[in-house]
This record gives sequence, structure tokens and C-alpha cells, in this order.
Amino acid sequence: MIKSFVEGIILIVLGIILKIYYPKFRGFMGEFWVKLELKKLPKNKYVVLNDIMIKDEKGTHQIDHLVLSKFGIFVIEMKNYYGLIKGKEYDNKWCQYLGKNKSYFVNPIHQNYGHLKSLSNLLKLDDKCFIPIVCFSNQAKIAVKSRSIVTQVDYLKSEILKYEELLVDKDIKELANIIISNNIEDKFLRKQHVKDIRIKINNNRELENNMICPKCGNKLVERNGKYGKFIGCSNYPKCKYIKK
Repeated sequence: MIKSFVEGIILIVLGIILKIYYPKFRGFMGEFWVKLELKKLPKNKYVVLNDIMIKDEKGTHQIDHLVLSKFGIFVIEMKNYYGLIKGKEYDNKWCQYLGKNKSYFVNPIHQNYGHLKSLSNLLKLDDKCFIPIVCFSNQAKIAVKSRSIVTQVDYLKSEILKYEELLVDKDIKELANIIISNNIEDKFLRKQHVKDIRIKINNNRELENNMICPKCGNKLVERNGKYGKFIGCSNYPKCKYIKK
């Protein structure tokens, strides 16, 4: 009787620990596989930087992976999601389907664009020198309509190697040194960055609940679309925000 009770408590504790730490473990493994894939790139042509945080007038930007080369600077946003991923390039949010359950997350293309602009200003390079990539785990099934690259870990290297036209006329190692010298390593500032993101998400959710567009501040209204009624910004077509 006592043995069964103890075993039950142990299983409950293990279940709680797994629920708390499994997402972090998946995230760690996702980053690990990306790093492993990027190491396969020729070292004489490509410089790889991981987990970079830089600051500009709009705040801090945490960039998962950067690949610098004469063929472009690849800005990689890693999303360690699995299941079916659906979305479009200009959607505010994408959707993750796990069986009958679904959850929405911020469009990573938009997220990556902020990183790109910050790097463009820092390195004093034209936007055309940068190639944004959104990378999902191999367990994800991607159904995304986009001109930007949205791929899986296994295809990341081949996507980068497709680019053979010379886009960057500056010394790659010098550019890498500029990024490294501006990289924020302070643990407090990095934790604050995560807190700021959570605050922004909560604030956006609060604005949506009050029928205010988080993107431009105008009212959210019910509109009729191709697939029925939906809640969107009253400032359309200047603002295409849609409440999910």
C-alpha cells in the first residue's frame, strides 16, 4: 500500500518535471541540430555565429543563428515546433496543429525582419545583402505560403548553398567582428529581453480583448472575407492585422 503510494507520488513529480523542462530540452536539441548542420558549411567561405543579441533604438534583438558569406548574410530564426504549421507570409500569426488542438504564434518572418533591419543598420549594408530564413525542426510539417525561405533543419545547408551570386563586397571577418563586439552577453539584459517579449505579448492580447489593433492602434471591427466573418483592423488596407 505504502509502496504504491510512493510510486504514485514519484510518477506525479516526474510528470511535473517533464512538463516544465521538456520544452526547454526540445529547444536545446533544436539549436544543437542547427549548429551541427551549419558546421557542415565550408569554413573558408562561411562564418557562423550563434545566439547573438544586439541593441538598436527599437530595443534588443536576439538572433538565433547568423551565417556570413560573400553570397549574403543569412539571418536564421529557429522554431523548434512540431506538428502541422500553417501560415502566409503577411499573416500576423501562424498556426500549429497538433491533432485537433491548435495554437497561434507570432509570424517568424515578421520577427526575423526586425533582426535583419537591425543588422543592416549596424553593418551599414543594404537590405539586399541579407537573406532571412525561418527554420523548423524535422518533426514539423510545413504548409506555409511564402517567398521567404521556410525550411527544416535537414535542408538548411542546401538552402544556403543555393546562393552563388556575390552580394557582399565587404570583408566577412570584419563584419563578424563588428557583430561580436556589439553582442550583448550580460545575463541580466538577456533575461530582461525575454521578459519584455512576454510583456508585449500580454499587452497585445489585452488590446485585442478591447478591440484595439495592436499593430496601429485603430479599432478592430467585424468584417466579411472570402472564408466568412473575421475580426480585422478598421484601417485596412493600410493595416492588415487580423485577430486570431
